[in-house]
Amino acid sequence: MNLSQEKSMNFSPEMGQKDILTGFIDTHIHTSPDVKPRLLNDYEVALEAQEKGMGAIVLKSHVEPTAGRAYITHRVTGFPVWGGVTLNLSVGGLNPEAVLNTALMGGKIIWLPTIHHKEIDLDHDALDEILHLVKEYNLILATGHLDSDEIFQVIDQCQSLGVEKIMVNHPLTRVVGASLDEQKEMARHAYLEHCWVATMPQHDKLDPKIMAESIKEVGAKHCILATDFGQEHNPRPVMGMQMMIASMIQQGISWKDVTRMCHDNPKKLLND
Repeated sequence: MNLSQEKSMNFSPEMGQKDILTGFIDTHIHTSPDVKPRLLNDYEVALEAQEKGMGAIVLKSHVEPTAGRAYITHRVTGFPVWGGVTLNLSVGGLNPEAVLNTALMGGKIIWLPTIHHKEIDLDHDALDEILHLVKEYNLILATGHLDSDEIFQVIDQCQSLGVEKIMVNHPLTRVVGASLDEQKEMARHAYLEHCWVATMPQHDKLDPKIMAESIKEVGAKHCILATDFGQEHNPRPVMGMQMMIASMIQQGISWKDVTRMCHDNPKKLLND
């Protein structure tokens, strides 16, 4: 964190620097065990979030369900930890059974394909079955690494079936590449999850100004801020969240809107 970011951390008159994460939720953290090196394990990342006063975290894996891991971590720490399943090849792709088991184990988020999005056909019938389960068990449907055209296909199917809890993951990254007009249209039916990892040197190198401009155009009421951290070469997730908040404040995003994106919107998705 550079000096200007550090100075901007005390941006709320009633809140000191060490308390800025109080009640906030990170909906996108990668932890070990994993097939890729991760900075922290489930327990460690939950403990750090708890120490900072955060409200909850979500554990994500590209290769295995995290609902069971989240349950154990919550029981050990007493801190709210949620999980789900990413529908990549390792769980059978668009596999309704994986979705059902995740729901029965207390999972919250069903991510559509990420690392295998090019290998998995977005079959209408299979997706239809999955969306029925998402609605029945009050889950969150996240779009993973689908491109804009595929995301609109998913949103259309969600609309036809009455699925309302939709989250478009990192729309500004190269893998998704949603234009501002597309983001505005997506935001009519879904939350846009902006992830700080996109700004990192070994990732998209996205200018934070672009992220802030997108939020201002689309509206904070339709957005969520998350880190997507956990990689060994990036800062710890709690630091990533602090960096993201400081940067957004620098770019003219109000504390009220930060709170909406880091607390109100993710809490509504997870707890409704």
